[in-house]
Amino acid sequence: MNLSEYRWMWIIAMFDLPVATKKERKAYARFRKELLEDGFRQMQFSVYTRHASSRENAEVHLKRIEAMVPESGEVRVIAVTDKQYGRMRIFWGKNRHPPERPPAQLELF
Repeated sequence: MNLSEYRWMWIIAMFDLPVATKKERKAYARFRKELLEDGFRQMQFSVYTRHASSRENAEVHLKRIEAMVPESGEVRVIAVTDKQYGRMRIFWGKNRHPPERPPAQLELF
């Protein structure tokens, strides 16, 4: 994925991992835990997002995901610009609350 023309990025990881056996459930839990440790936040079931401050930073996280994919299942990752992410249309039912707003461009820890 060539991200060289973009500056601020959002990484969206979507996965479908099997959980039929104890080994598969353990691999699923490990993958999810590693995503969280890498700064991803759950957006929906099996959909996690993370803001990247630069295209180089996005590439680092993409490589990390690639390295932690379990042997079974499927993981898809897409990187979008802030502008594209901001144009996302979100619909929710009467009993649901609006989603959290994205963080500011620069976060200090």
